[in-house]
Amino acid sequence: QVQLEESGGGSVQPGGSLRLSCEASGLTFSQYDTAWFRQAPGKEREFVAVIKKFGRNTYYTDSVKGRFTISRDNAKNTVFLQMNSLKPEDTGVYYCACDRSLIMSTLRQATQYDHWGQGTQVTVSS
Repeated sequence: QVQLEESGGGSVQPGGSLRLSCEASGLTFSQYDTAWFRQAPGKEREFVAVIKKFGRNTYYTDSVKGRFTISRDNAKNTVFLQMNSLKPEDTGVYYCACDRSLIMSTLRQATQYDHWGQGTQVTVSS
């Protein structure tokens, strides 16, 4: 059974940092592209970042470029999202997702991912 488990969420003040982790089990992690999405109350699920299976290619939504960094450790079956300079608009539930060998044009589409974690809450407020 494939399982993804997010951790590292919490409540921080604007300008603070959080490091999210997503540990995978039940799959050969190095064969999967892995992404982070987020969803704020009353809004649609939004693409945040994706890292290809070998970790050489990463893509980010414009609003987080320069502040967030996605990385992976295939030996630990884990993907990370380092979030710096957090803003109130970053608030939401963050989900990790993965799928095998997605084509470049579909990396930002939530419907293309077969496996999802349960999410971790990130709250940024003063």
